[in-house]
Order: sequence, then C-alpha cells, then structure tokens
Amino acid sequence: MYQPYPSSGQPIEPPRPPAPAHVLSAVKLMYAGAAVSTVPLIIALATPIADDIRAYHLRWNGHSLTAAQISQWRPLIITVVILVGLVLPAVWLWMARANGHGRNWARILSTVLFGLATLHLFSNKGVVQVVFAVLTWLVGLAAVWLLWRPASSVFFKQQGAPAA
Repeated sequence: MYQPYPSSGQPIEPPRPPAPAHVLSAVKLMYAGAAVSTVPLIIALATPIADDIRAYHLRWNGHSLTAAQISQWRPLIITVVILVGLVLPAVWLWMARANGHGRNWARILSTVLFGLATLHLFSNKGVVQVVFAVLTWLVGLAAVWLLWRPASSVFFKQQGAPAA
C-alpha cells in the first residue's frame, strides 16, 4: 500500500490562521526597528574610527589608555563595535519572525527587551545616541502595544494551544 506521507506517530499540526493586522503591523515595525538600529553602525563605520577612538578618553581597570595603547587595541575595538552593531538588528529580525509566527514567548521576550531599551534611554550621552535611542524606543513601544492588543492576544493563544 502506498502512503504519500509517512507518519511519525505524532499528530499533524493544524494549519495556522493568518496573523491579525495588529501583529503584521508590529512585525513591520520590528523590521523598521532593525533598520533604525543599523544606522548607528553605518555611521560608525563611515567615520574615521581612529579619530573617534582617540576622542574618547578610554579607561581600562581604572587606568586611562595612552594613544599607543588605543592604536594597539583599535582592531579589537572595531570588531566589538561591528559585532554589537550587528547583534541589535539581528535581535529585531528574530523577534519579528517569531512574533509573526505567533510564538507567545517571543511576545513576552519582546516586552522584556523593550523594558531594557527603556532603561538604556537613560544611559545615552550625545545628541546622536539619544536621537537613535528615542527612535528605537518609539518603534519598540508601538510594536509592543500592537502585540498586546486583544486581537493579537487571541492569535498568540491560538498558536500556543495544544493540538487535540
């Protein structure tokens, strides 16, 4: 007897209902958040990093670094800036994808990350940092608000319900 789809003994997952408009809007906002969080990395890479590094009075273990030490550490500093600059958009994209698929844990984690972004608002120095932090925070606020709307909550509860 021919069986086109071999059974693994596990129940087949029912088809997912489409995401409501609020969730789709939140996902689009998260993509926008990824784009906004990439701009500081582009700015950092476009400016002469050596001059920027020297402009900061870097301290390590309570000691000010000399210009020679800063020059020696320049590749490491640039690598860290690039990695951190890539992690933030990656988290935005990961949360957008997971929330779009109706994962309730992603909605909760997005809310926690928004709370951390709120705390981060107070640690920024400089006009450019504050502007991008506020833009990112506003995008996060709108996305989290949309994720917790009643229609969105129904969608996330349906995705988390066990199959009967």
